[in-house]
This record gives sequence, structure tokens and C-alpha cells, in this order.
Amino acid sequence: MNKGIWYAVGAYAVWGLFPIYWKWLHQVPALQLLSHRIGWSFFLLLAVILATRQWQAFRAAALNRRVLRIYLIAAVLIGVNWLTYVWAVNAGFIVETSLGYFINPLLSVLMGVLFLRERLRAWQWVPIGMATAGVLYLTFAYGALPWIALTLAFSFGLYGLIKKVAPLSSLYGLTLETGILFLPALAYLLVANAAGQGAFLHAG
Repeated sequence: MNKGIWYAVGAYAVWGLFPIYWKWLHQVPALQLLSHRIGWSFFLLLAVILATRQWQAFRAAALNRRVLRIYLIAAVLIGVNWLTYVWAVNAGFIVETSLGYFINPLLSVLMGVLFLRERLRAWQWVPIGMATAGVLYLTFAYGALPWIALTLAFSFGLYGLIKKVAPLSSLYGLTLETGILFLPALAYLLVANAAGQGAFLHAG
């Protein structure tokens, strides 16, 4: 079995455990959890760039109007996705959250065909058709418009589409995205802390 498969298995195993982690933090408002996720991610990614002496290369690649416009859109999309996910898990919508990430690969395939002009072989449409039928069944069985699932699927699907054509590496790109979101996140945390609502180092 090649490394790629093991990486995929490991990534999905960690992803599958995420709801348990967020549930442990259910007493903390979702917006605070998101703000901390943004802040600590930014610091960690920045530390990696500095430790590997890539700061000058990152700065030269990122500080460009076109690049900033692209990653501003990506940052908003991933911010919406992260916030919706954390809120939904802690509000008890785990099934609908799962449905969102079940819809997402289908949406990604559709976007690839429509916008990136990717072509699928005839046999590849068979599993896609089966997965689509499963999504439709789960959606109708849910009995209501699954807006959480759709928000997660579309925000992450559009994010993936932008990242597909974005110019930076994954390390530089995520650093720039979290950097764009960092100041609003920090401002929110400072206001929440000043109002006595900050959970960090306070919540039991």
C-alpha cells in the first residue's frame, strides 16, 4: 500500500475524531473556538515558515494584490466552513454535518467538470451516481432542508476550487488565509475577554 493511501486513511481518521474534540469544548461559544483555531493555526504555520527560513520567499509570494484578493475569498470561505462545523457539532447536528461532507466530494467533482474542464470516464460516473442517490435518499429522509450540510458542502467545495487555481503552496496559502483572519479573530477575543466572556484560561 503506497504512502498516499496511508496519508488519506490517517487524515480521515483524525477528521472523524474531530467531533469528539469539539464536543469536549461545548461550553465555549463557537465563535471563540473559531477565533482560537485561527490564531493558534496562524502562529504555528508562521513558526514553521520562520524555522525553515522561508519568510522572505513567503513574503515575496504573498504580498501581491492579485494573490491577496484570491486568498481573501478563500479565507472567508474556510472561516464560514470552520464556524458552521464547530457550531453544528456542539449544537447536536452531527448527522447533518456528516451529510455536508458526504455531499462535498460530489460537489467537487461537479465543479471540476464545469469549471476546470476535467473529464470523467464512463465507468467513473457509476460510483458518482450511486453516491448521489445515497445523498438524495439521506436528504429526503432528513425531512427538512439540510442548510447546515449545504453550507458546509458549498463553502468547502468553493474553497477547494479556489485552492486548485491559487498560486501559493499549501503551507503559504493556509498561512496567508489564517493571517487574513487573524486580526478580526484577535479583536473578537479581546472584546469577549474585556466583557468577562473569554473562556481561555477561565473556563473549567
